[in-house]
Amino acid sequence: MVEAADKRAHCAARGGRLPCVSAMSKQPDKSHAPEILNRRARHDYEIGETLEVGVKLIGTEVKSVRAGKVSLAEGWVECREQPPELTLHGVHIDEYAPAGTGSQQHDPTRSRRLLAHKREIRRLAAGARASGVTIVPLKMYFKEGRAKLLIGVARGKKHADKRETVKQREAEREIRRAMSRRM
Repeated sequence: MVEAADKRAHCAARGGRLPCVSAMSKQPDKSHAPEILNRRARHDYEIGETLEVGVKLIGTEVKSVRAGKVSLAEGWVECREQPPELTLHGVHIDEYAPAGTGSQQHDPTRSRRLLAHKREIRRLAAGARASGVTIVPLKMYFKEGRAKLLIGVARGKKHADKRETVKQREAEREIRRAMSRRM
C-alpha cells in the first residue's frame, strides 16, 4: 500500500499540475456521455423482460451517440433464432457534421447489429413469439467506453391502460408534493 505521504510526494514530483490518482484506486466512471431514453416506449408498451446488449457502431455513429444525437422512438428489434441474431431497425443516429460529407458519413437509419449471447437471444425470441409482443429499445448509454442498449420485451397498451398509468403518475406526484410541504 502506498502511504498518504508517498502519494503527496509522487504528485509533487510530477509538478502538481495533473491530478494524481493511484493505479490501485477504483473510481467510478465519470464519463459525460448521455443516456438516451425512449420515453415513448414506456408510455405505449408494458415492458416485461429487459436485457442489456452491445451495439455494433462505426466511428461517426459513436461520435453522434456521445453527442446525444439519437432518436429511439421509432426503433424496434428483430430477433432471429437461426442463426441467433438481434438487429436494431428504425433508430435514427444523426450524421456527425465534423466528419464532412460523402463516404465518411454513415446512413442515419441503417440496421445495426446487436451483440448478445446465444442463450439470451433464444430467451428473447421465445418471449417475442407471442401475439402482440415486440422487442423495443428502451435506453442507449455508454458503459466502460462501450455503447450499450437496454432492450425489452413489450406488449402494447390499450388506450384505457395509458390513461390509468397517467392517473397513477399524477397521484404519486401529488403525494410527493404533499409530503414535501409537510416537512
